[in-house]
Amino acid sequence: MLTTLRLTLCSLLLAAALLAQSQAYQTPLVVTYKQIDTLSLKMNIYLPAATSGAVSHPAIIFFFGGGWKGGNISQFQGQAMYFASRGMVAVLADYRVASRNNTTPFEAVADAKSAIRYLRKNAAKFHIDPNRIVGAGGSAGGHLAAAADLTKLEEPQADTTESARPNALVLFNPVLNNGPGEYGYDRIGDRYNEISPFHNIQKGAAPTIAFFGTSDTLISVETAKSYETKMKKNGNRFELYLFPGQSHGFFNKGIYYEKTLRQADIFLESLAYLSGKPTI
Repeated sequence: MLTTLRLTLCSLLLAAALLAQSQAYQTPLVVTYKQIDTLSLKMNIYLPAATSGAVSHPAIIFFFGGGWKGGNISQFQGQAMYFASRGMVAVLADYRVASRNNTTPFEAVADAKSAIRYLRKNAAKFHIDPNRIVGAGGSAGGHLAAAADLTKLEEPQADTTESARPNALVLFNPVLNNGPGEYGYDRIGDRYNEISPFHNIQKGAAPTIAFFGTSDTLISVETAKSYETKMKKNGNRFELYLFPGQSHGFFNKGIYYEKTLRQADIFLESLAYLSGKPTI
């Protein structure tokens, strides 16, 4: 009981601190980044307080989880506002999912690439450094960010004049392998090579940090470690953080929200995307 009360108090104090810190970033710019017939895919853009003139800022774009079936952009609102408070342009991107659009993971990957391209194409407008765009997300959203970096799937109408590859990745229990026996194979089938990050790892992949719970029943620790091994074998930076006893989606709860956000901050500071110590 005492431990539960302490965790609850910790969560309340953390929420209060983040709310106070992010007051200036609660009204985002809402823009349409992609039009598909009558469907407008939108993103919310949180600008840092210091945005002005010709100064460009690193950006981070979040893709929500939900198994490519559901979910919404509010999932990473707290993280987005935190990184805006740290001087980044923080973005929450919508994309097509099965429950609303009767689509597959392939369309979701295409949308993620379109979103990143939109930010690059409009970098000057939103004060973004096009060479410092971080892809981020949880579960299926983490898959989209990694697939945007590594896979070659493109829609016939895609404008490929801008790169869709993020420069770094921050992933929260992401789906990394879509092969036989892995998450998503039942929906993707024999086309898994087209969008499976694990099967497309090569030298030059974006430096990545990933967080997993050891009791995750959807994506195993073994899958995460295999990905880490293959990334490093190809000369890529991959930081894997395992949280004992935690299940899928742990990063949105209590102290683990704080721990993962803080470690992501440290990772981005090591890449010179942020400066100074975390404020969380």
